[in-house]
Formats: sequence, structure tokens, C-alpha cells
Amino acid sequence: MAMVGLFWITADAVYVGAPPGTEGRAVRLTEKGVEAGVAGDHRVWTWEDLRSATIEGAPVHGAARRRLALAVEIVLTAALGGTGEPRQMLLRLETASGAEELAVHSAAAGAYDKEEFALSQALLARFVDGSASPRTLTEWGRVAGDTTPKSPERQALLRNWTGG
Repeated sequence: MAMVGLFWITADAVYVGAPPGTEGRAVRLTEKGVEAGVAGDHRVWTWEDLRSATIEGAPVHGAARRRLALAVEIVLTAALGGTGEPRQMLLRLETASGAEELAVHSAAAGAYDKEEFALSQALLARFVDGSASPRTLTEWGRVAGDTTPKSPERQALLRNWTGG
């Protein structure tokens, strides 16, 4: 599994935020749409049903602040003797009948890079308008392996996937 922007990518799936945890919470992006599962409850929204999809509440910092935040988080985690809960974000889905908010866990240690966050939001918008597909990310995941690329490569991937 590898993290690129707001997405956790495997050879078979793309998740928003962290992959499924022990409680079964996950938001998966497929060619057809968004699938959400929490403790046995499964919901689906097709891309055609969505007017927009955005992430709210994601921890975001510039590169220098991200390094500092990560260092502080590592020190505090070690001092307090545990990892704690990952930060929660919301995936907001706008449909003709209103808004739906899905809670997802952040997969970033500390915070997401500001540029990756913006590119990830743009990619979500492209999924909604049909000009991009999560299939592209899973195809990349099949050849990329389990290593998360460094920030410059993640940004280059997101730019490529958004057509930017």
C-alpha cells in the first residue's frame, strides 16, 4: 500500500484517507463511484449521482511546517507511550438531494502537504466530472509496490492524474 496525497492506494483499491481499520471504517473509490462501509453498513454513490466530493478538516501544512509537526508528533508519541487515534477528516459528498458527510481517518503522519492536498481535491473533482478514474491509481498501485513515494514524486503523480 502506498499513500499519494489524500489517497491510500493498493493494487486492488483506492481509499480516501487511511485504509480500512479494525472497526471496518473505510471510504473506497471505484470506477463506478464512492463506497462507504462502517461496521456492516454499506453505502454507494455513483459518480453520476454526485455534484461534488471534497475533503474537509484535513491536517495541512507547508513542507517546512510538516517536518516540524512530524518531529513534534514523534516526540510526543514516544513520550506518551502510544500512537493514539489518527486525526479525523470528512469526505463531503454533494448530491441532488443534499450533502452527505463521511468520516475518514487521516493517513498522514502529522499533516498533508498543502500542494498534495490541493491536487487531491482537484483529482476528486475530476472523478466526479468523469474526466479521471480511480482505475488509473490502482493501475499505478499494481506496479508501484508498497512504498510510498517521496513528496516530489507524489506531487508529480497527482499532477499527471489531474492532467496538470
